[in-house]
Amino acid sequence: MNNPTLDKLFEDQLADTYYAEKHILKALPKMVKAANSKELSKALSNHLTETKTHVARLESVFELLGKKPRAKKCEAIEGILKEAAALSADYAGTPSNDAALICAGQKVEHYEIANYGTLAAWADQLQYTEAAEHLRLTLGEEENADKLLSGLALGGINQSADPIPA
Repeated sequence: MNNPTLDKLFEDQLADTYYAEKHILKALPKMVKAANSKELSKALSNHLTETKTHVARLESVFELLGKKPRAKKCEAIEGILKEAAALSADYAGTPSNDAALICAGQKVEHYEIANYGTLAAWADQLQYTEAAEHLRLTLGEEENADKLLSGLALGGINQSADPIPA
């Protein structure tokens, strides 16, 4: 028998993650536009497309639970996205612009990785097998996005942000 407390917590955090993904959808186009590096712009644009899929998957998870998709305000993503906008504004037009965008993007990715990992584990515990599969698929995509951002940072963007020769 499922633990009703964990079930409620699962639904609550699913709604929180749904809110977060929908707000990330609004922030990503601004980040794409702000990027100087074509590779970074492409990576962010591709992740925008993936994020649309993440929203659809979350809607599917709600449906698997017999629930209507709902969003619960996520204070954490609000703060992360507010900080991302400030970083973008503070470093726009500087050599550090793309490094700042990567920093902001990775903060978002790490938050999402934490959410999806937890939700997938809870779905397993609650024996929501198909929901767990959806959540793990998104978790893998978030992890890949984080690795891609790290690769771009270490592959030249961080070096471009540092005008002092090593």
